[in-house]
Amino acid sequence: MNDDNMTTDTAPPADTAPPAESAPPARKGRTRRVVLAVLPAVLVLGAVGGAAAYTKVTVDSADRTVTTKVWGEGAHKPAKDPAGDVGRGRADTELSKLLLPVPENYRLGPDMGEYGNDDEISGKKATAQMKEGGRGIAGKQRRERDRRIDRLHLQGVAQRSYTSDDNDLTVEIEIVKMKDKRAVHDMFGFQTELMDTVGRKGPKIEGHKKARCFREPQTKVKLDALSCFAYDGELFLTVDAYGTKPLSASDVADLVKDQLDHIESPGEYV
Repeated sequence: MNDDNMTTDTAPPADTAPPAESAPPARKGRTRRVVLAVLPAVLVLGAVGGAAAYTKVTVDSADRTVTTKVWGEGAHKPAKDPAGDVGRGRADTELSKLLLPVPENYRLGPDMGEYGNDDEISGKKATAQMKEGGRGIAGKQRRERDRRIDRLHLQGVAQRSYTSDDNDLTVEIEIVKMKDKRAVHDMFGFQTELMDTVGRKGPKIEGHKKARCFREPQTKVKLDALSCFAYDGELFLTVDAYGTKPLSASDVADLVKDQLDHIESPGEYV
């Protein structure tokens, strides 16, 4: 009984967490508001496939293997399928139709996390998974987090991966649809502000001002990575590319441009 009491008495006090004032002072108020408003939306990526996080893990892991085998050296060559063939990706839902069909010199790539290489998750399922990720958070904080997730009004998440025929580049594209356009805009602002501090400037996307790309920080790993973010109305787009050094930023930028053009005119892409 006495031991139990001692354990209770020595529990860490609630105020041992670092004070909010320890955060960097630059744009602290605005950044904190954006984080509070957008963080649940950012977690969509981690809860529903984790493109950015998955890229980092893949890059780190791939550095410990033969890089040319990461994407399946010797894998089947893509057939010359006509437009609309399943080899170019599914197009049976409103959201999947917005994903860029697999272009020439590419094929469907590896699975994205626990999901496949060409998948879609309903808004209801994505919302439920995000809330499930809050298990272990204190009751009051968890309820507030759940309310913020509900306010996003997630409509769905579609994702597809692409691997070049030369097996030197893999690109993952994820489109998140939300009813709240302000949340989409804030999400873009948060992601780009964050990458401004940890990444390197990437290529510009011709004809698309609502898109920004960033290179990964320079490391000693044998692979390179690049991430792009864009938004269009209710849609938030994430493109993560990784491949052997030197990664062709222009090839990635071309794919991002094609994807954004396809969103604007999905019936015109060939």
